Amino acid sequence: MAKPASIRVMIVDDHRLLRDGLAALLSQMDDIEIVGSIGSGEEAINAFPNLKPDVILMDIMMGGMTGIEATRWIKEQHKSVRVILISSEIRKDLVEAGIQCGVDGYLPKDVDINVLHQAILTVYSGGRYFNEAITNLVFEEFYQKKKLTNASGRVTLPNDLTPREQQVLALVASGKTNQEVADELFISVKTVDTHKMHILDKLGLRNTAELVKYAIKNRLISLD
Repeated sequence: MAKPASIRVMIVDDHRLLRDGLAALLSQMDDIEIVGSIGSGEEAINAFPNLKPDVILMDIMMGGMTGIEATRWIKEQHKSVRVILISSEIRKDLVEAGIQCGVDGYLPKDVDINVLHQAILTVYSGGRYFNEAITNLVFEEFYQKKKLTNASGRVTLPNDLTPREQQVLALVASGKTNQEVADELFISVKTVDTHKMHILDKLGLRNTAELVKYAIKNRLISLD
């Protein structure tokens, strides 16, 4: 039986030690192939057509072109490529900018290698992956606004999600599979599917990939 094709990964970071370290660790994974180790956003744009990665691990803060700028350009030219932003900082403005340019994941640089591996697998399969710290940051004000009810009992949000739907929404937006959501909330996969259907219906969305963008665009959360 033929071995499944490996996921082609390109690492972009202006710190060579970090690039080499990531490449060495990920190369130990049977399903990962490192096709490029790139030191700048500009170089990533030039190298991308020849290297043809499936997933790009993109540092945000680099000399010259930022990772967000490079991601925006690559995504405009090649929508199918998956990009995970890797940052030493978790800041609302960076998360917002990354989401707006279409990133598929966002992780701090101190995550465990197994978490990074899972993130690569998730985005390669068409999902999104934001770790818990990122998800909490993005949805913090969403939760706060949900609690705001005036004296007449009117909810201030335009779409009334139940507390359970809020939990499911946050977990799905973080890139978790239906099974993982079910395991974390101690509910069945069928119940997760039902909650997702209700969430999408209430928010007027077509798929789960639009959840985070919708929350920002419609000011259900604020990242200012």
